Amino acid sequence: MKLFLTFLSIFLFTSCKQQNKVAKNLKNKARHNQYVTILGVAQDGGYPHIGCQKQCCKNFYNDVNERKSVVSLGLVDIENEQKYLFDATPDLHTQLAKLEQHHLKKEKIIDGVFLTHAHIGHYTGLMYFGREAYGKTNIPVFAMPKMTSFLKKNGPWSQLVSLKNIKLKKLQNDSTIVLSNKLKVTPFLVPHRDEFSETVGYKIEGNNKSILFIPDVDKWHKWKHSIIEEVKKVDYAFLDATFLNQHEVKRAMSEVPHPFIEETVRLFVNEALTTKNKIYFIHYNHTNPTLQENSPARKEIEKSGFHFADEGMQFQL
Repeated sequence: MKLFLTFLSIFLFTSCKQQNKVAKNLKNKARHNQYVTILGVAQDGGYPHIGCQKQCCKNFYNDVNERKSVVSLGLVDIENEQKYLFDATPDLHTQLAKLEQHHLKKEKIIDGVFLTHAHIGHYTGLMYFGREAYGKTNIPVFAMPKMTSFLKKNGPWSQLVSLKNIKLKKLQNDSTIVLSNKLKVTPFLVPHRDEFSETVGYKIEGNNKSILFIPDVDKWHKWKHSIIEEVKKVDYAFLDATFLNQHEVKRAMSEVPHPFIEETVRLFVNEALTTKNKIYFIHYNHTNPTLQENSPARKEIEKSGFHFADEGMQFQL
């Protein structure tokens, strides 16, 4: 009898845990005509991370945490039957599948891909459009001038261009692209390690709401704009959250500069709760404690009014 009750207790706990998880996912599944869905939240190397033997990645191998895809947004327009990706990650194949299976299924796999910059988590997924994989033609890829030149002049990406697997569409800083009567996208330059290309963030606008997307930036004070004022102009802001603080990794942080979450929180400490509520941290390194959903660090920051992006979330435009 005691053994039976033990098994029953475990079953009920597991069942409740699964139901809570389903409820959490369903909370963000309401269908809208135009919306953004989060397809990935991890830094370029993904989660679990290559070569990591620390507890953060052991939590995946021990079934405590789920795998996290590399940062990407899906922009969906049900009314006009269009769908777009923001960044072509190494997880692009599964992220496109999610868009097709759970959001909008149509003959064209994607109506366009917007790139932010030439770091591995943000453009290498273009490989799946080549002859070794998808092999179709004229998939629109929106990129800034240096990014466009990089893709044209360097293999294997140049083969995607020469075989017309992708069709490059050049972006300009602060120049708006109109996607439909309901959606428009504006790229803007941000300071980052621009070894091979410039780096941009995006403003995504619908008829009712707007989103700021800055997955990578060096430090907020290096940007010519005030991040506080830019957040106030939009309804949601997905901001670089690579590291929680400077003590997180044993390497020179000058090699991989990012605004620490703690720095961003301090910047907004005196702002209204309505402003803080707009911020959803995204692009977590595997070492970042806030990647772990139940971590004390994440809960404490959430108490201050900030949010953390999770895969599957949807935001109406």
